[in-house]
Amino acid sequence: MRIRNSVQQSTLQIAAFLLVLGFVPNRAQSPVPNGRKDRARVLLSTPIPALDGAHVKTTLVEVNYGPGEASPPHTHPCAVIGYVVEGSLRMRVEGQPEKLYSVGESFYEAPNGVHAVSANASTTQPAKLIAYFVCDHDAPLSANVPASHTGGN
Repeated sequence: MRIRNSVQQSTLQIAAFLLVLGFVPNRAQSPVPNGRKDRARVLLSTPIPALDGAHVKTTLVEVNYGPGEASPPHTHPCAVIGYVVEGSLRMRVEGQPEKLYSVGESFYEAPNGVHAVSANASTTQPAKLIAYFVCDHDAPLSANVPASHTGGN
């Protein structure tokens, strides 16, 4: 019963997070046929790894990058969903091409992927993202990885 309650609680937290995203300022909302505004839209849908459910925990983190700032190569032990709320970010997870994410765009990072590039794309404007972690074990949310480990693409 406790496992089911943890999973239900996590599901509710994810739903609340998505509702919050539906109310982000300066976001165009498409009208629905009866004249009401559509307040929610699916931004990202991806399967996450199987979780044992015994210790499911969600954490919501605001990450701010000043102009030109970047994070050192790092990894996350848990699944991460990111949502850009300000500026543009350059991101590259090892084994994948670098991508540019702008306001309103979402991305998914699988557990333990090496985040080789995580940087503000602008040298003049700040950037901000909301990172939503889904974990089933206690661990630091982020761990640095030696730059030599990240290699090329």
